[in-house]
Amino acid sequence: MTANVTKIGMAEVCTANHPAVLVTLGLGSCVGICLYDKTKKIVGMAHIMLPSSKDIKNNSNRAKFADTAVELLITGMVKYGAERRRITAKIAGGAQMFSFSSANELMRIGERNVHAVREELKRLTIPILAEDVGGNYGRTIEFYSENGALGVKTIGHGISVI
Repeated sequence: MTANVTKIGMAEVCTANHPAVLVTLGLGSCVGICLYDKTKKIVGMAHIMLPSSKDIKNNSNRAKFADTAVELLITGMVKYGAERRRITAKIAGGAQMFSFSSANELMRIGERNVHAVREELKRLTIPILAEDVGGNYGRTIEFYSENGALGVKTIGHGISVI
């Protein structure tokens, strides 16, 4: 059975039935949130850019924010037949791509994104099984419906599967 490969862009979410591979390119300070229902092999991925929809006026794209994208994913997965209680998460990204001389909290967007994603998943009681976050390098991720594996590709830091 050949998997359907779907690319997810910045500020987008996607859910899919097995067989599927969800891919997002160039996660820098953004975070890829990958949700999985192991029993039904249903996957969901969001490529979030910012921690909170409450911090910005132009917040109509719910896929852009950690605090709203997770709900979008869950809703989409449930439509495919996933059970909320079985959903688990893996996350990647949240790098600090540029160094700043000031310790301005607003500039630490990657770290803030990771924190917001963790808090939202905790609030919704979705366990995080694995993560590849932080650092100062970008990531491309591939999420497989077959087994919930998350492939993480980096420049200069190799390829791993979490």
